[in-house]
Amino acid sequence: MRINEHFAKLPAGYLFPEIGRRVRAYQAAHPDAKVIRLGIGDVTEPLAPAITEAMHAAVDEMSKRETFRGYGPEQGYDFLVEAIRAHDYAARGVEIAADEIFVSDGSKCDSGNVQELFALGAKVAVTDPVYPVYVDSNVMAGRTPAAGADGRYPGFVYLVGSEANGFQPEPPAEPVDVVYLCSPNNPTGTIMTRAQLERWVAWARETDALIIFDAAYESYIADPAVPHSIFEIPGARDHAIELRSFSKRAGFTGVRCAFMVVPKTVMGVDPSGKRVALNALWSRRHSTKFNGASYIVQRGAAAAYSPAGLAQTTAQIAFYMENARFLREGLAAAGFTVFGGVHAPYLWLRTTGGMGSWDFFDRLLDRARVVGTPGAGFGPAGEGYFRLSAFNSRANVDEAIERIRAAFA
Repeated sequence: MRINEHFAKLPAGYLFPEIGRRVRAYQAAHPDAKVIRLGIGDVTEPLAPAITEAMHAAVDEMSKRETFRGYGPEQGYDFLVEAIRAHDYAARGVEIAADEIFVSDGSKCDSGNVQELFALGAKVAVTDPVYPVYVDSNVMAGRTPAAGADGRYPGFVYLVGSEANGFQPEPPAEPVDVVYLCSPNNPTGTIMTRAQLERWVAWARETDALIIFDAAYESYIADPAVPHSIFEIPGARDHAIELRSFSKRAGFTGVRCAFMVVPKTVMGVDPSGKRVALNALWSRRHSTKFNGASYIVQRGAAAAYSPAGLAQTTAQIAFYMENARFLREGLAAAGFTVFGGVHAPYLWLRTTGGMGSWDFFDRLLDRARVVGTPGAGFGPAGEGYFRLSAFNSRANVDEAIERIRAAFA
């Protein structure tokens, strides 16, 4: 049996399993050590009461013949789609049609699967540092040769985010077909302003490119002047699709629910030069390979938009962002250079003394018993940086700050 040879181009292990392997090895050698995990961006607060109540009620429905539901609509139940339209878009002056919303089981899945719409020869641009799935899924599809000595794949256009540009690079000078953007950004925790988004949309219109806009962390934006959706920018409906998730906004990392917005006005070009709507292509792909998110899960997601659900999940986000503030201020006081943590639950800090990011990881684990994420795992431009997550208890955050201070005193 022949296998997909493009998998051999990937690093030996995905970033987060490698972190897990190192932590397990450390804990096996130090069974009494209390390790504080600020690495993988996994929520720690339980589901909001309004959500669990809705899910319990949905379970009860599923237990009775007269209210049992089997396969649901692949694109999502109307009650959730309409809640999304009203709260995420209409409330911000954006009109999105019901058949432009596709409910799924996670933005990670959507960001990896959407590349199936692109030609094998499509030119893809990514920021660096970058969420690894954007790169790895395109490598798996065969859009690039093997990575070079610098860790970059020759088939991609890399847009380097640095301290000089606030980790928000400008559009590429060379032509590309697709660009992945994430704001608030994972991993750097930085954000795109309205003016920056306007430049990207203008560039996409001029070059007939597609923007894949990952807005999984939009609910963490604190400044009312900052757009939550790329569709708040005029012209974006013709050149962008948007990913949203309930994982961080409502604690659904273990429940799984998200959605993607594909406006019917976004077009691609087939081999004959004919313009083709991406909405129709994604609808075909979605209904072929996906049977819809669970009814119980979708009821829970819809409850996140109820008055009680909004109040409860907003309070959870505020709790995480207060954690982020403590981390940002505590680490800055300890002499670290820290970015992010204002509009996102991630902090991006410069390693000390030019230390490599995996060496920094090992030292933090060994001396402070704190787990973070090495910046090199997000691309070559992430080397020399480190990501910490604000998802944890207040007591653990306070203890982690003191441990880190002591480890690098």
